[in-house]
Order: sequence, then C-alpha cells, then structure tokens
Amino acid sequence: MSGLQVGDVHEEVVVDDLKRTQIVMYAGASGDFNPVHTDETYAKAIGLPGVFGHGMLTMGMTGRAVTNMVGHGTLTAYAAQFRRQVWPGDTLTTRCEVVGVRHEGEDRLVDLSITTRNQEGDVVLTGTATAREPRP
Repeated sequence: MSGLQVGDVHEEVVVDDLKRTQIVMYAGASGDFNPVHTDETYAKAIGLPGVFGHGMLTMGMTGRAVTNMVGHGTLTAYAAQFRRQVWPGDTLTTRCEVVGVRHEGEDRLVDLSITTRNQEGDVVLTGTATAREPRP
C-alpha cells in the first residue's frame, strides 16, 4: 500500500460467471439459507427470475479487490450499500479509487471510494474503505 495517492485506481474482476454453487457455498458459510438465495422454485414462485446472490457475498468478493489494493490487515473501516441484485452468470468488476490521504497522529490513512459493476455496467455495490499504511 505504501505511497498510494489521491487519484490512484485499482480495478479487478472479482468474479467471472458467478456460479449457483458459489451462492450455495456462501449460504453454508454464513448460515443465511433464505430461499431467495437457495431455492429456485421458491424464488420463481414469488416473482423473481431465479435465485440471486447474497449482498454480503458481493461485499466479500469486493473486499478482496480492496485488500489487493491496500494490503491485508490494513483496513480500519469498510462499508457498502447494495444497489442491485447479483445473479448466477454475472461477472463483477470492482473499482477502488483513493479519494483522500490523511494523517491521524503518526498514522497515514488512505480513504477509498468503491464501486462494483456487473457485466452490463450496472452498479451493484457502492462503498467506502479506510486503510492504515503499515509503519516501516
């Protein structure tokens, strides 16, 4: 993370062709078995085209791009808003941009703006993060 400046950008595909298996695996890992994520018949019965991914699955995949930019163990804050559903077959690309660099005491903090889009360019998640630059 050393040396990040305002305007620096990191862009990364965080999932290519999201699989139903990934959604079910996340349900198991999180304990969130809401049928809109796991039961195709139920999802269609309530008017959805099918099951969709958990918002927190999207946030977790997005988080990988964030830590790839700033480094592991450096995040001090991470927040997201889910803007659209994520469907099996979606490819998601995350863009992180440094929007601020500041000092708190001896710490150098980097503030990020985060956007994740699907293959159609639709925003599925927006967020912010702050990371502390490791001291030498």
